Amino acid sequence: MCTFVKTVNMQTIRLQVNSNIYKHIMWFLSRFKKDELQVIEEDQEFLSVQQYLQKELAAIEEGEAEFITIDELDKDLQATIDK
Repeated sequence: MCTFVKTVNMQTIRLQVNSNIYKHIMWFLSRFKKDELQVIEEDQEFLSVQQYLQKELAAIEEGEAEFITIDELDKDLQATIDK
């Protein structure tokens, strides 16, 4: 049996809302299905990961990124597991 998943293009928007209406906005957004809308909380962890990924992407685009082979990755992972 094959299952096909329909890929839906989603857009991203950022909103700043007053604390007085925040719960109303969140209530409204919660009415949508998860495949229709996903709320992404921009907490400190999210922003930190986003900044890290932007730096990594810039290093790749500028040709400054260092890559390792699959064999090197396997050795590193095995060393970590052995610890």
